[in-house]
Amino acid sequence: MWCSICMCRKQVQQDITAPKGEEKYMYSGSLTTAGNGQSVQTDPSKSGFVGDTVELRCVFINGKPPVKISQVTWQKLINGTKQNVATANPDLGVSVLPPFKDRVSFKHPAVRQRTSTQSAPSTLEDTTIVFSNLRLSDEAAYICEYTTFPAGNRENMVNLTVFARPVTQMTLTSATIVARTPKRKIPVATCMSANGKPPSIIKWDTTLKGEATFQETRNPNGTVTVRSNYIVLPSRETHRQKLTCIVTYHTDRFIDSVILNVQYEPEVKIEGFDGNWYLNRQDVKLTCNADANPAVTIYQWKLLNGSLPNNIEIKNNTLFFKGPVTYEFGGTYVCDATNSIGTRSGLVEVNVTEFPNSSPFDGREIPQEVHSYGAAIGGAVGGVALLVAAIALLVFFLRRRQRTFKGDYSTKKHVFGNGYSKAGGMAAHPPMPKNLQYPDDSDDEKKPAQISGPGGFESGDQDFDGNSEDLKRPYFTVDEGESRDYDERTLAFQYDPEPEITDDMVSQTDGSVISKKEWYV
Repeated sequence: MWCSICMCRKQVQQDITAPKGEEKYMYSGSLTTAGNGQSVQTDPSKSGFVGDTVELRCVFINGKPPVKISQVTWQKLINGTKQNVATANPDLGVSVLPPFKDRVSFKHPAVRQRTSTQSAPSTLEDTTIVFSNLRLSDEAAYICEYTTFPAGNRENMVNLTVFARPVTQMTLTSATIVARTPKRKIPVATCMSANGKPPSIIKWDTTLKGEATFQETRNPNGTVTVRSNYIVLPSRETHRQKLTCIVTYHTDRFIDSVILNVQYEPEVKIEGFDGNWYLNRQDVKLTCNADANPAVTIYQWKLLNGSLPNNIEIKNNTLFFKGPVTYEFGGTYVCDATNSIGTRSGLVEVNVTEFPNSSPFDGREIPQEVHSYGAAIGGAVGGVALLVAAIALLVFFLRRRQRTFKGDYSTKKHVFGNGYSKAGGMAAHPPMPKNLQYPDDSDDEKKPAQISGPGGFESGDQDFDGNSEDLKRPYFTVDEGESRDYDERTLAFQYDPEPEITDDMVSQTDGSVISKKEWYV
C-alpha cells in the first residue's frame, strides 16, 4: 500500500536585488521527493537575451517500484497565478498553449510524438522544454509538475531571467557649436544606451576640460535608458578636440568618438615689425594673421589717429611699404579681421629710428622665465660681491689689530731703560711706531708728547713685533717735569743715552732702576 505523501511547495519570494516592480522567484534547487524516492530535477535558474534560445530542464527520477506518469505540465507563475504553457500526456499527446505555441517545444522527440497506452512510462521522464525567440515578457518562474499514480503530484521550479542588449549611440548635440560672448557652458555631445536590461554604465574619455551629466529612464517593458551629456565652455581651444564615449554592458564594450567643430571669432596677431625699422631700410611689411573658424573673409587696415601713408599697398592680409623707410611709416597700425561669427582686431606700434639697432627687437615679449633667471643671476653675483667685501674688511681689521702694541701698562708713564742688556752690551732697537694706544681703562695720566732728536722715531710708520726680544728692555719712569706734550692716549718711547744713575735711583735684580720717589702698586 502506498503511504500518503505530503507535498511541500517552494515559497515564492521577491528578489531584493531585482529592480522595483520586477519579481524574482527564489528556489533552493532541492528536489520534491516522495516517500518511495520519486523526485523532479530542474536547474535553479536560467537566463538569456531577448531573441535568444534557452532550455528549461525537467527530469523525473522514478523510484522502486516505479510509479506511472499520467501527465507532465509546464506552468508560468505570474503574481501567484499559474498559467499553463505546455502539456505532455501519454494518451493525448503534446499540447502547447498560446502565446507560446510558436516558441515553446519539448526537447526530446519521444515526448513530441503522440504516445500510445502501451508506451513505456520512461518516455516522459525527461520533459525539458526549449524557449526560442525570447521576449522580455517571458521572464518569470516556471513550474514543472508531474502527475503520477498512485504517488500523486511531483513538481519543481526554475527562474528564467531575460536580458535586453541596449542600443548605444553617440552624437553631437549640434552640428555647429558656436563660442559666443558672453561665454557660457553648453552640452556638446550626447552618449546614450537605450532599452537595456540591466542598465549600462557610461564613461567619458577625453583631455578636454568639462563635466558629464547622467540620467536614467525606466521604460514600461522593464528596460532602462541611460543618457549622458558632456558639457564644456566652447572656445578656440575646444575646437577639434576629441570626445570618446565608453559604454559597458555585461561583458560587452562599446566605444565611439566625435571631433568637436567649434566656430569662434578671429584671434588676430600682426607680424612683421622687428623693432629695427630705420631710415632708408627697404622691403618692410606687416602681415595680419588670424586664427578663425570659419576663415576670415574681410581684412581691414587703418592707422590709429591718422591715415595710412601714400606709398602703401594692401594685398589680402598684408600691408606692403614701398620705397625706403621714412618717419612717415611710424605709428600704431590696426588690423580688423571679420568672419561669420564676428570681428576682432589686432594692433602693433611701429617706431622708426635714424640708425639700425645693434640688437633688433623682434616684437616678441620677453618670457617671464628670462626675467626670473636674470634676477637669480644678479642676486647671486651681488651676494658673492658682498661676501668678498666682508672677508676683505675682516682681514683688514685683523691685520690692524696685529699691528697694535700689546704691553703691560702701570699706573705711571714709562719709557724703555738705558738701552743696555744685562750683559752690558748695547742692544740694537728696531724702528718703532711713533704712537701707542693706551687702554681705555688706564689710570695713568695721559699727556701728549713729541719725541724728536737723535733718539726719535722715523717719520714713516714701521711694523714691529711687540713680542720681540729686542723690545723687552729695562725701563724707568720719567718725572712729570721732564715729560713733554703727550697725546692723551699716547705712550712715547725714546732711545736717548741712559743718564747716569744718581743717588735716588735703586738698581733692581732684573737690571732695571727705579727712582726712590716713585711708588708702584
